[in-house]
Amino acid sequence: MKAVLCTKYGPPRVLELKEVEKPVPKDHEVLIKVHATSVNFGDILARNFKEISPGKFNMPLLFWFFAKMNFGFTKPKITILGSEFAGQIESAGKNVNLFKKGDQVFGYLGQNMGAYAEYICMPEDGCVVIKPANMTYEEAAIVPYGAIMALNLLRKMNIQSGQKVLVNGASGGIGSAAVQIAKHFGAEVTGVCSTPRLEFVKSLGADKVIDYAKEDFTQSGETYDLIFDILGKSSFSGCKSSLKQNGRYLLASFKMKQLFQMLWTSMIDSKKVICALASESTEDLISVKELIEAGKIKSIIDRCFPLEQTAEAHMYIEQGHKKGSVVITVKNNKDKNV
Repeated sequence: MKAVLCTKYGPPRVLELKEVEKPVPKDHEVLIKVHATSVNFGDILARNFKEISPGKFNMPLLFWFFAKMNFGFTKPKITILGSEFAGQIESAGKNVNLFKKGDQVFGYLGQNMGAYAEYICMPEDGCVVIKPANMTYEEAAIVPYGAIMALNLLRKMNIQSGQKVLVNGASGGIGSAAVQIAKHFGAEVTGVCSTPRLEFVKSLGADKVIDYAKEDFTQSGETYDLIFDILGKSSFSGCKSSLKQNGRYLLASFKMKQLFQMLWTSMIDSKKVICALASESTEDLISVKELIEAGKIKSIIDRCFPLEQTAEAHMYIEQGHKKGSVVITVKNNKDKNV
């Protein structure tokens, strides 16, 4: 089968289309014919992880060290990137009960990745479920990671209808899902993003969109029940005056400083710093599917690239062009077993 390999760290051109062995499902696994996958922040990071120092990493030093162990210190241990996918069950192991050949599915592979390929194998109890009926493979492939993380974190915040929520980094995978899910919970949502992505965030249903290049949301005088900073680009000291009493400053990416702030504010401040981790689960993905089929989450695709142009897709994102999600489409060659 064909797959895009990353055998050394570096710029997009290190990604090369190769022939590799087609996986064979174990007794409790399904073999999935991949129709589409995505290019997200994690793929860009993993491809060039050698250059990511602890200072550049968005999490504490210990997390960086474990990530280095997982991805490889000097060269990639994980050679096929891509964590999100949508596709069709090609075959199933003898003990599989949840899926059958022909089922259309979508899912998330996590840090093990592997979706930049014609086929993948997954345990039947992995983070994979039947694809939403109202989405194409391409639309479904860009949803799982961001939506699972956003749903998990926002549930922890127990958002109530009528609350005011600001999402800083509203155009990324987690941010764009957070805008839509917070709206589903009944919140009034403000999205913060760059100039080229204003219309994209508006189309997600944000009540207000702020261009961070032109306006500092912390200076507007507006206050929020929740400020959700996706990549830790703001600070608690800068945002504190923009929080209502009992407001929360939620971070999906954080350093040790923010962990100490969380401990400190939990004891002496009515305005709280919350450093939260989300893990993928089948239950959350089922909830995401239900929200999609109810029309609460939609996909907005900027551009699709064929598998052989994966390097170009990475380059397109790094050049700052995207206004929506970038999809990799996979055309399978049924005549080849390798």
